[in-house]
Amino acid sequence: MSKVFASDKPIFIQVRERIEDQIVNGQLPEEEQVPSTNQLVNLYKINHATVTKGVNQLVEEGILFKKRGLGVFVAQGARAKLLAKRKKAFVAEYVIPLVVEATKLSITEDAVIADIKKVFSEKKEGK
Repeated sequence: MSKVFASDKPIFIQVRERIEDQIVNGQLPEEEQVPSTNQLVNLYKINHATVTKGVNQLVEEGILFKKRGLGVFVAQGARAKLLAKRKKAFVAEYVIPLVVEATKLSITEDAVIADIKKVFSEKKEGK
């Protein structure tokens, strides 16, 4: 994980997103313990309250859960929840604007799908 934070969004959100990424990528499996708040504070060299806020949001959403005296763990079903959330966001952030722009440019659905397939194919070939 990069220790550098972007300036375009609050750091607690970026901490949260980094934990989410680790869950989605399988680096933090379900039922696995998450690094402690103190470990994250030392790793990122940021305020304890900032880390706590990011972690607590994930706890409130049921992505993480706390075991008193033991720490914070990845909840059962957390990866599936995050994937569903991200797929929904993907449609809102990328697919809808793509369709809107394609419509403006009179690009057909078939042409858009053909272009997408071409890009996927090139990506698989390493281009």
